[in-house]
Amino acid sequence: MVNPLDSIQPVSHREVNVYLPYYQGSKRDMLPLGISLYQSGNLEGARGIEGGENIPFVATWNVSNLPADLTRCRIQFSADADLSYEVTLTNFEFIGFLIELLANYKRAKLADFPKPFYRKLLRLDD
Repeated sequence: MVNPLDSIQPVSHREVNVYLPYYQGSKRDMLPLGISLYQSGNLEGARGIEGGENIPFVATWNVSNLPADLTRCRIQFSADADLSYEVTLTNFEFIGFLIELLANYKRAKLADFPKPFYRKLLRLDD
């Protein structure tokens, strides 16, 4: 089965321009793909567990066009309603996490959010 992340198409330059001030370096290069994934509103992936089996998840979020707008992301692990979590982030911060997810996917073929995202999701930094 082909993972949808393998066939994601970049958004137009016009859609990228509004987000450019929020990113530097390699994140800018991945921004057209990050915005495209963001605009899909959902993602199926798996939380990587070192030395164990990965835990599948489904993430869904609302989509808005402005970088400073808020995105509410919900994640449900293992199709278990008791393992549902929600976090609200600015669009530019959430897209930054999606860019990291895409970069990690290219390296490891595992669609998983970066650790700082999970720290926010589980409110470990509050």
